[in-house]
Amino acid sequence: MKKVKLISPIDGSIYIKREVASEQAAKETIANAKHAQTAWANRSIDERTKLVMSGIEKLGEMNEEITLELAHQMGRPIRYGGEFSGVSERSNYMASIAKKSLHPILIENSERFERKIKRVPHGLVFVIAPWNYPYMTAINSIVPALIAGNVVILKHASQTLKVGERLEQALHAGGVPKAVFQNIVLDHQTTSNLIADNNFDFINFTGSVGGGKAIEKAAAGTFTPIGLELGGKDPAYVMEDADIDLAVETLIDGAMFNSGQSCCGIERIYVCEKLYDEFVKKAVAIVSQYKLGNPLDKETTLGPLAHDRFSQDIRAQINEAIAMGATPMIDGDLFPEDNGGAYLAPQILTNVTHDMRIMMDETFGPAVGIMKVSTDEEAISLMNDSEFGLTASLWTKDIERAKDIADQIETGTVFMNRADYIDPALCWTGCKNTGRGGAMSEIGYHNLTRPKSYHLVKGN
Repeated sequence: MKKVKLISPIDGSIYIKREVASEQAAKETIANAKHAQTAWANRSIDERTKLVMSGIEKLGEMNEEITLELAHQMGRPIRYGGEFSGVSERSNYMASIAKKSLHPILIENSERFERKIKRVPHGLVFVIAPWNYPYMTAINSIVPALIAGNVVILKHASQTLKVGERLEQALHAGGVPKAVFQNIVLDHQTTSNLIADNNFDFINFTGSVGGGKAIEKAAAGTFTPIGLELGGKDPAYVMEDADIDLAVETLIDGAMFNSGQSCCGIERIYVCEKLYDEFVKKAVAIVSQYKLGNPLDKETTLGPLAHDRFSQDIRAQINEAIAMGATPMIDGDLFPEDNGGAYLAPQILTNVTHDMRIMMDETFGPAVGIMKVSTDEEAISLMNDSEFGLTASLWTKDIERAKDIADQIETGTVFMNRADYIDPALCWTGCKNTGRGGAMSEIGYHNLTRPKSYHLVKGN
C-alpha cells in the first residue's frame, strides 16, 4: 500500500504517515457520497446550517491541539493561535446569508403562471485544499457547499494531512452524516483519473498555476465546472498622503506573516518618491526585529517555510536579483537560524526592476521588493505588469483617487488602507493566471449551485 509521508519543517522528521487510497477505494467513497446527497439536500436549509455550524463549534474546541499540529505540519508559530478566528468569521457569515442567497427568484405568481428560478446544489463537490492556510481555504468552499445541499469530498495537501482529518472529525461530531463530508488521501495520478472519469459535479482547487492547469487538463471534455484560485503577486501602492506608519506596519506584516506563505500576501511595493526613503527605513526596522526560529517557541515570530524545497526557489530569486543589481536591506547576521533549508531569513530588496523574478514570479516566502514611483500612471502600469491578479492595496486619504486607480487595476480585489484580508461579504476572486470563479459572499453560493427555472402554467 502506497503511503505519503508528512515531513515536519521544524526538524525534517517524519511527522505522520498516511495510506493513499486506491482508485477503487476512492470510487467507493464517491459512491457513498452520491448516495447520501439526495437525503442531505432534502433537509431544510436551517437544519443543514445548524449541523454544519455545530461542526464548526466542535472544530473550535480542538483549537489548542490544532495550533500545535499546524506548527508541526507547516511551520506557523504557535503564538498566532491557529486559524479558528478566521474560520469562525467566514463560516458564521456564510451561514447568516444562506437563506437569502439560496432563496428562489420569483418572477411571477399570478392566477395563470408561476415562474421562478431556484438555486439547486450541483451534487458532489470535490475540494482540493492547500497547505498554507489549510483550514480557512478549505472552509471557504466546504461550509457553503454543505449548507447549499451538496455533499463534499476533501483532498487536502500532503503537507497538512491532519487538517482534513480534523475537519472530518469535527463535522461528524457536529452531526453532519459521515457520507455527506468525507476526507480522502489521494496521489496526483488517482486524482486526475477520478476527474477525467467525470466523478464530480463541481471541483474547487486552490494551489499553483501548474496544479490548476493539471486540473483543467484532467477535466477536459467532462464539462465539470471548476473554481480555481491559483498564484498571486499582489502589489501595494503608497501615495504621498498615506499614513506612512500604518502603511509600513500593515504591508510588511502582509508580506512576512506566515513566513510570506499567503495567497494574498504583499509581494511587491511601489512607493511615491516623497515617502520612499522613510518607508524603506521603517520597513527595515520592523523586519530586523523579527525572531526566526522554532514555531513551538512562543517568542518566535517567523517560523520555517513548510518545506525545504519551497525555500530553494525564494533563495534563488533573492540571489538572482542581487546579482542583477538589487540591494539587500536586511542583514543576514541578524538571523543565524537561517540554515539553508526550511528556515529562511526575511529580506527586503531595493533597486529592483521588473526584469527580476523577485518582482514578477510568485515568491511565497518572506521576501519583498520595494520600488520608487513618480506618478499614479507609472504605479498603475507596474501593478498591471503581472500574469496574476488577486488583490492590490492602495494607500491614500483620497478615496476618489483610490477608486479611480482601482478601476484601472487588473485584479480581483482592491483594498484601500488595508491588505491581506478576506472579507466574507465580498466575493473572493481573481483574474488572469490567478484563476476563475469566486468564493465567499452570495456569489460563492451561486458558484456552488446551479440555476433551475420553473415555468408553470396553472389550469388548462
